[in-house]
Amino acid sequence: MKINILTIFPEMFEPLNMSMLGRARQNGILDINIVDIREYTEDKHKRVDDTPYGGGAGMVMQVQPILDACRKSKFSGEILYMSPRGEILSGEIAMELSKKSEITILCGHYEGVDERAIEILNAREISIGDYVLTGGEIPAMVLIDTVARFVDGVLASEESALDESIYSGLLEYPQYSKPREYEGKEVPSVLLSGNHQEIDLWRWEQSLKLTKEKRPDLFKKYLDMNLKLSKKEKEILEKYRM
Repeated sequence: MKINILTIFPEMFEPLNMSMLGRARQNGILDINIVDIREYTEDKHKRVDDTPYGGGAGMVMQVQPILDACRKSKFSGEILYMSPRGEILSGEIAMELSKKSEITILCGHYEGVDERAIEILNAREISIGDYVLTGGEIPAMVLIDTVARFVDGVLASEESALDESIYSGLLEYPQYSKPREYEGKEVPSVLLSGNHQEIDLWRWEQSLKLTKEKRPDLFKKYLDMNLKLSKKEKEILEKYRM
């Protein structure tokens, strides 16, 4: 999958060379192409912003450098603009984007970008939450990390993005590792039993409990799903319907 990034701060994307994403790039699974918008401005001082028409605080990124950066780089595929007014990023959107061969992400800064750039590029606006950040670079990295997990070959062979609890409709159950006891707190005995059926049942119940406590909205949606449950699972679920 090819991912193009339009930004005025290319150095902020160094984390994409690390961990899972770094391995995927080295293995040729992800082709991440970072383009510095400043290199395409017609301003001799490399400026890419100016004051907004109509007045107001801050500066606005200009349309010319953005369009030239995109066009001269000969990008294809869907163009995304990281924006707090966009649709909220979800697992469904990430999965949808992961099936595309190429996407381009535009990172705004200052007070945003000239609206004409968004219109001419027919950019799809994506938000990572109802808050405002100083620029689109961090949201772009969140988007890339989320999308990449659905791309074949990015995760290790024994892993699956769809195995994550959040994509099943529930929050993830608690995890434990060595030592068995620490400062008086012990690993739940069921996890030491070797009975994988009981372990799976315990983990599922913990996910139910946590989801009801922390995300009642998700819990309600989960109850409305057409679930195929065993007798034991039905008995457990009834405890949390109350």
